[in-house]
Amino acid sequence: MDSVYKIALEVVSKLQAEGFLAYFAGGCVRDRLMKRSPKDYDVATDAKPSQVIKLFDKTIAVGKAFGVVVVIIDGQRIEVTTFRTEGPYSDGRRPDNIKYGSRNEDVYRRDFTINGLLYDPIKRELVDLVRGRDDIKKKVIRTIGEPEERFREDKLRMMRTIRFAVELGFFLEPKTRRAISSLAHQITQISPERIREELKRILISPLRYKGIELLDSSGLLKEILPEVIRMKGVKQPVQFHPEGDVYIHTLAVLKHLRNPSFELAFATLLHDIGKPDTFMITDRIRFHEHERIGQEMAERICKRFRLSNLETETICWIISRHLVFKDIDKMRKSTLKRLFGHPAYPQLAELHRADRLGSDMDLKPYYIAGRLYRALSKEELKPKPLINGNDLIDLGFKPGPIFSKILKTIEEAQLEKEITSKKEALKLVKKLFKP
Repeated sequence: MDSVYKIALEVVSKLQAEGFLAYFAGGCVRDRLMKRSPKDYDVATDAKPSQVIKLFDKTIAVGKAFGVVVVIIDGQRIEVTTFRTEGPYSDGRRPDNIKYGSRNEDVYRRDFTINGLLYDPIKRELVDLVRGRDDIKKKVIRTIGEPEERFREDKLRMMRTIRFAVELGFFLEPKTRRAISSLAHQITQISPERIREELKRILISPLRYKGIELLDSSGLLKEILPEVIRMKGVKQPVQFHPEGDVYIHTLAVLKHLRNPSFELAFATLLHDIGKPDTFMITDRIRFHEHERIGQEMAERICKRFRLSNLETETICWIISRHLVFKDIDKMRKSTLKRLFGHPAYPQLAELHRADRLGSDMDLKPYYIAGRLYRALSKEELKPKPLINGNDLIDLGFKPGPIFSKILKTIEEAQLEKEITSKKEALKLVKKLFKP
């Protein structure tokens, strides 16, 4: 019995001892039925927030207006929600108002049947008013009530449907699928941040490529990432890409990734978005500088989804360099060390591996890079700089763009092992540059 379960059980026990109804609710019940370990436990009760707060020593009223109180015991946080009914969703995001209701009313206002289950851990009784257990057995995602009504209430539920299907390996019930297709154009009413968080979870799931296919077939992909849709039908040279067009290739690469971070998975999804704009036929089909164009497009997409600066920099760095492996055995040592020394290099290498498995299966450059990478120590990859800006000022240089050029030149010489000391670095500066 894990510690979170024990604390959640304690919360239910205390509520029931005071005469209240109390159950485990939602995802934790679903996960336990599927023999999965819940990440957290939610409790549903007929106790009002004020009663919950009075009953437990340490609480946070995170959503008191919506009947939500977090109970904290031994550092563990259990979300306790009062049974409620909800008013209309005028903004397509959240209810205009809520009213406390009965247990059954609370279940029927939830999103999917697999999330509409309640479990009494004291009596060990499952409360299933919406046939959620049957849908878990059938591996089906189905809304509670009319799907169009559920999706109009909260448009993000369309993305959540796809996310649950991918995370759980379930199928979409046909009526639910049709409702998403009918309302997909309304997804842009949801903030980019909320869409981004669902997309993140889809992309780091093992079935991420299926998630993209579902987003596509439902009509959601063209609304949130039209740049990816444009890759469809863009032909590639058969000798290098026997798998098919750019879109098919991208899905194949996503499939071959091993436990990617969101940054790597998103960079993989976008790594060839520059191809439609750079398609040309000369001696064969070519995509001149598609990695540069793709990086610029990816930067705009990251901004659209309001990703952090670090996420954006990592994604764009991977995309801009995803072709470097073709010349890996011809690189100068300094270039190689600078590449290997970048924090995102392991992710770049994983994209290259998946890229090749999703096309011509030529992993020779990947293995060459691996040998070269393992042969270099951390100190060689990121040696301590021999000089800095203060040293240049002492030599008579005035701060400005020239500093960057000088320091980069010295870093390259250091990485090439042409110089190994501060004295040699200063001597090289005097030889190559004038104050």
